[in-house]
Amino acid sequence: MTNLIFMINFSKKINIIPRWIIASLDGVILFQCVLFAFWLRANFDLSNMERFDVLRGALVYSLVGLLAMFFTKSYVGIVRHTSLQDAMTLLWTIALTAAGITVINLFMANFTEVSSHMLPFSVLVIGSLLALFFLMVYRLLVKDAFRLIKASTEPDLPERKVIIFGAGEAGILTHQALSKDSQFKFVTHGFLDDDPSKKGKKIQGKPVFGGLEMLESLVESRGINELIISVLLDLSPSRKREIIDRCLTLGVHVMTITPVNQWVSGGDKPGNLREVNIEDLLGRDSIKLENQAVIDYLAGKTILVTGAAGSIGSEICRQVARANPGFLIMLDKAESPLHDQEVFLESRFNQMPLVSVLADVTDRQALEKVMKTYQPEVIFHAAAYKHVPMMEKYPAESVRCNVMGTKLVADLAVKYGVEKFVLVSTDKAVNPTNVMGASKRIAEMYVQCLNSRLRETDAGSTRFITTRFGNVLGSNGSVIPLFRRQIQEGGPVTVTDPNIIRYFMTIPEACELVLEAGVMGNGGEIYVFDMGEPVKILDLAKKMIYLSGKIPDVDIPIRITGLRPGEKLYEEVLNDSEKSLATHHEKIKIAQVCPGSYDKVSRDLEKLMEHLSAGGEMELVAQMKYMVPEYISRKSRFEALDRKKMEKL
Repeated sequence: MTNLIFMINFSKKINIIPRWIIASLDGVILFQCVLFAFWLRANFDLSNMERFDVLRGALVYSLVGLLAMFFTKSYVGIVRHTSLQDAMTLLWTIALTAAGITVINLFMANFTEVSSHMLPFSVLVIGSLLALFFLMVYRLLVKDAFRLIKASTEPDLPERKVIIFGAGEAGILTHQALSKDSQFKFVTHGFLDDDPSKKGKKIQGKPVFGGLEMLESLVESRGINELIISVLLDLSPSRKREIIDRCLTLGVHVMTITPVNQWVSGGDKPGNLREVNIEDLLGRDSIKLENQAVIDYLAGKTILVTGAAGSIGSEICRQVARANPGFLIMLDKAESPLHDQEVFLESRFNQMPLVSVLADVTDRQALEKVMKTYQPEVIFHAAAYKHVPMMEKYPAESVRCNVMGTKLVADLAVKYGVEKFVLVSTDKAVNPTNVMGASKRIAEMYVQCLNSRLRETDAGSTRFITTRFGNVLGSNGSVIPLFRRQIQEGGPVTVTDPNIIRYFMTIPEACELVLEAGVMGNGGEIYVFDMGEPVKILDLAKKMIYLSGKIPDVDIPIRITGLRPGEKLYEEVLNDSEKSLATHHEKIKIAQVCPGSYDKVSRDLEKLMEHLSAGGEMELVAQMKYMVPEYISRKSRFEALDRKKMEKL
């Protein structure tokens, strides 16, 4: 016991053994191995060794070996971190030593009067093999000793029984990283892999059990409580979802490795782990768009992005910047986010001309100045108010920004000869139940009928295109950041209704759609996106709690708060009267929406503007309902207007 305590205390004091000690120990091993080789050559008979100059041979071999080490630097490596590369260095060291002795033997035989060799060939071969073996073995023993001493000094570390999904290079790196972790006592039981040819094999002494179907039996037989997804490139989002869902079902904590691009950029180390987040579960198989066509179209053009500091607008700016535009104009009224966006793009694309414009899309004078000064060729209009409950409280602001702001930018686009105007809309514009959705639908109606008027009268060349999509992961005000914050605070996690569902897509994916629409659109189209499978928000909340290592309604309570004003149970991308047309991409469709009469929509907008100026809230929303007959309020004070309408009917 005393010796163990001494070893533990001694190991804590050791940092890295000096190189001269390693070189000296290697030299002693070389000397001893040659002595043993002579003894073996003499058939273990000491009297037979008298015919050899044993000490001289062993000393010369050791000196030549030390000289070889000077060239190969085999003594430089840290013994406790010995690897296969170190073994190869030792092999070169012994090979150089043997070659050096061979040269000395040839010299003695041909150019001196000494008839015998410095070392007999048999002794040279036996001694070299023994030296290689013992030099490597003692390094491995020291490495293992350090591991055992380290383990004995940390008896209270929490033990985590791990299985690694992925028996490739990434899995091996992860296994190596786990064995060196100092915060947890990882016990790696083996690997799982989709490749059936790997089943039954061993990697670094750990078995490959098979595919995901083996997880349940491993949980029962070995008590596995942790799975690490360690696959670099060929794991699809759908497969990742399947793995994570299976782990959640079995109560297995799941982690994943950091993306490989973070290894390359230096932001992280190979094998580093991170918690699985809900974005991993909601991620979908990537939708490949004609990115080269987008790049070719945008290259060299002057691009204006409104709402450039928002979630969608900022990503549009980043993707446009990659296309090498002639000039990028970023317009937003949010000062700090706009500044941050400018600093980011200037650091990443320092050769690209860009300017930030602090302005409101409802400010005609500011917009006129921008259009006159920069003459944009393409406009991506992402500026909008989008928070449903907030816009239900302030309908006038929703109309002012989402309707009148869009109309102003669209009219100026025509006046200044912009090639294309792309409106970023929302699925909440379909069968709207709230002011925000209705305001976006009116914006859609105006740009679509304006496009029709221009085509009919030849009064302008601007092409107007609209894109619709649902919720984006990680956007400002998204439910996911809200849930994440509530979980960090210990709950409760608030869900408005147990049956509410939503579609989700990533911000880059949504912005790719917007850019693609700008290229493929000929004017008048409303592009809708295949949003995949809807997600039940209650299930989303539960999965986020599980992923945080907690249990819903045990560690973190879930509270149902009731639908908020204007909130739907589900969203749509097409209303009942709309159909869709296929495009060149199977997941991008064109909604067949009647553009309506430009004259009528213009007259209706004039009345809307009158109500906006007069400040009559009910009159304003009533006019919106007149313009968008399918707009039926939910959980809102504006339901009274629907009741009056029904009474008249």
